[in-house]
Amino acid sequence: MNAAELIAAILWLALAAYAVLAGADFGGGVWDILARGPRAGDQRRAVAEALGPVWEANHVWLIFLITGLFTAFPSAFGALATALYLPFTIALIGIILRGAAFAFRAHAREAVGPLSTWGVIFGAASIVTPVLLATTAAAVGGGFVVIRGTQLESGYFAGWTTLFAVVLGLFALALCAYLAATYLMVETEDRPELMADFRGRAGAAGLVSGALGLLAFLTAWLEAPRLFESLVGRGLPLFLLALLNGPLALWAVFKSRPRIARAAVVAQMVLVLAAWVVGQWPYLVPPGVTIEAAAAPAATLTAMLVVIAAGMAFLIPSLWLLFRVFKARNPAAEPRSPAASG
Repeated sequence: MNAAELIAAILWLALAAYAVLAGADFGGGVWDILARGPRAGDQRRAVAEALGPVWEANHVWLIFLITGLFTAFPSAFGALATALYLPFTIALIGIILRGAAFAFRAHAREAVGPLSTWGVIFGAASIVTPVLLATTAAAVGGGFVVIRGTQLESGYFAGWTTLFAVVLGLFALALCAYLAATYLMVETEDRPELMADFRGRAGAAGLVSGALGLLAFLTAWLEAPRLFESLVGRGLPLFLLALLNGPLALWAVFKSRPRIARAAVVAQMVLVLAAWVVGQWPYLVPPGVTIEAAAAPAATLTAMLVVIAAGMAFLIPSLWLLFRVFKARNPAAEPRSPAASG
């Protein structure tokens, strides 16, 4: 594996980390806006407790992915930023509004009451953003973004507005909701009735994500044959593992094994992404742009690998410490005083 391929693999790991960690955050916003029943306030409090410690820290992986793509593969970055300008811009607005809405609810202190205007914005942005990010993945993986040399030949709406992209976006949203529900099952293990609420939501999200995953596979066959061939080709072993892992996750949910369920849904997310990436390797933007062809000069790649190694030595322990400190003194988990309630 040369330097360009190594960096591409590292960027894929960043994508997987963002999908698993920020994906659960987006899913939390889904369950916040859909909180219902006599324990709706408790459900929102549980979401706030889970998000409170690292409510925007997980976007570090998206930032790393974007800057890494810009540095290591500048021509591909420029073409993708142009081709997918509209969905990327709307997704960015969604990320900003989502964070602002969470902050304006006083770090989720007000999340325990009825659904507010900021709560609607928080939930809506949590729904729109992962859908649009997944549609961009559909455009790239499906070969709809056409690049000749360094010139973009496809239009601004190519790929991400197809039926396949819409189905894949809904599939990604369902997976995020599924992941969040299993995380929340773990968070509420000491509150059986609340855990039962999230177990029901996890089961529903699991069934919906399974149905949408099969529908996405069918629509890929119809509309994105290049991606379909990659999934049943080099990506087939990982794709089959994802299919086998799905029933395990549902079994863990319905048997109230929240930690096994969480691990299985995390594995599901990673396996789906891995099947896509391995299937299209060594193309960065199929069908015309390989990793090697889009790579920056060797000196730039070497310097980037050094910076990544040094940066991760600080970043990983810092994120761990942040989670430990703020999880231990989470303001969203503290009971409100009578004065604050009034």
